[in-house]
Amino acid sequence: MTAYLLDWLSLLGRWLHLTAGIAWIGSSFYFIWLDNHLVPPSDRELARKGVAGELWAVHGGGFYNSLKYRLAPETLPPQLHWFYWEAYATFLSGFFLLSLLYYGQAEVYLIDPSVAALSKPVAIAAGLAFLAGGWLIYDALCKSRLGRNGPALGGVLAVLLVAAAWGLCNLFSGRGAYLEFGSMLGTIMVANVFFVIIPGQRELVRAKREGREPDPRHAIAGKLRSTHNTYFTLPVLFVMISNHYAMTFGARENWLVLIAVSAAGVSIRQYFVARHKAHERNGHTSSFPAVLGVLILACVAFALTPVRAPGTSAAAGSHAAGFTRIQAIVAQRCQSCHAAAPTQPGFAAPPNGVLLDSPEHILAHTTQMRQQLAARTMPVGNLTGLTDNERTELLTWLENGAPH
Repeated sequence: MTAYLLDWLSLLGRWLHLTAGIAWIGSSFYFIWLDNHLVPPSDRELARKGVAGELWAVHGGGFYNSLKYRLAPETLPPQLHWFYWEAYATFLSGFFLLSLLYYGQAEVYLIDPSVAALSKPVAIAAGLAFLAGGWLIYDALCKSRLGRNGPALGGVLAVLLVAAAWGLCNLFSGRGAYLEFGSMLGTIMVANVFFVIIPGQRELVRAKREGREPDPRHAIAGKLRSTHNTYFTLPVLFVMISNHYAMTFGARENWLVLIAVSAAGVSIRQYFVARHKAHERNGHTSSFPAVLGVLILACVAFALTPVRAPGTSAAAGSHAAGFTRIQAIVAQRCQSCHAAAPTQPGFAAPPNGVLLDSPEHILAHTTQMRQQLAARTMPVGNLTGLTDNERTELLTWLENGAPH
């Protein structure tokens, strides 16, 4: 019953997290697009009132005219629409899921004894330290002198993120390391909203209501953090779906895969942000960032091309285990999770709906078995103690066409 309840909490948490994330990322992408498409107002009266840019758009059968003020209008309207609950709901639901699965079941999803023999409390403490430490270091850099130099700040952040990816992948399971990396970026993003963007906007509103001249530093800081958030978005989205693809987090140098795919996402996002301002360059946008991102992804895909595992050459076929032996290994090491009624604590249903409790089911999932075994991501956390010899037997059998 506990496992069943956990499944429902996970389902509802993921649903909320996905919905809130769509709302947050959608509004963030829209405002980046809007800000970069603004043109100087054609009406001199608008310019006199402090309008810095305007945009006309048509959508859903109606015309819209968006205006952006340099700082604030002469008189505040009676009602202002704010955008922050999307970010807060995304973070709260994400942290709920992180706590429910990766911290609550750290021995399954976060800890891998073959990477680092961590106790559950130590693993959770380390995970929380990365979330908090990532924000504190990032925020200190943005507020330092370095924060005034965009390229230099970007370079330092890139180096630190590489170090974080390496550290996480040498501390946690591949699956857990990727989720921690994405959670760290997500924490930075929502902290930007909570500690910088929204307080700055509140100060601008307060200044206007009190008849003071708004301080432009708040608008500049908010713009910087919002821009950082848009570049973090694609790496975070990759991490959110990465647990379905063992070829990435299960790779031998999985930290390099994480950084390479994240860099590709940043490069591709950079292209689209630049494309928003094509009107400033007579409609021309360099395709180099997009091409670079695609090339990086192609190189990663090539580097991860499956190869025969040691000892699984065709010559070894005559010594491969028979199907009876394979069934025995699967029954002992895999069926506790991959059965219609799992006996492994914490599982109410077989992961991803994969059943390995009969000869027919085993033969139907040989492709998934090979990928997960070669990446050493299954059994998850090696909870059932699959030995290296047994893994080699299974891979040899799979490489030789799964004879039965």
